[in-house]
Amino acid sequence: MMWKTEYSATTDLPVRAVWNALRDVHTGVVASGGGDVFEIHGPYELGTELSVTPQGQETFRSVIVELVEDQTYADRTEFNGLELTFRHRFQPGGDGLTVTHELIIDGPGVDEIGPELGPQISADFPDAMKSLFDIASRPQSAPA
Repeated sequence: MMWKTEYSATTDLPVRAVWNALRDVHTGVVASGGGDVFEIHGPYELGTELSVTPQGQETFRSVIVELVEDQTYADRTEFNGLELTFRHRFQPGGDGLTVTHELIIDGPGVDEIGPELGPQISADFPDAMKSLFDIASRPQSAPA
């Protein structure tokens, strides 16, 4: 079994601007609006590890498990025997670009743990998305 939640928002920003903002946050180039600090340990590619320090919490390691430019990014963290996958999906459409931030929790005991842990982790998804769009709307100093 697994536990899953997601949050979606639509913007008129170009997919490239939002993708670059997500990359910049996850590689530690810019700080996320929620106070999470990211540090990448190698190139921005599949299999590379990240250190993530949520505001006021301990640092944990995550690994990039999906990376399709302008389409999807995901990293996975192991936590107390569980796997937590954080995924961003980019879907251009008639109303603009829809970005979906998804959390999937998988592992033993997830039926009991997921409904408690998941909402705690995903509570900041709306604020994180707003921050991502704010970062993406800033002028880019150089093309990536």
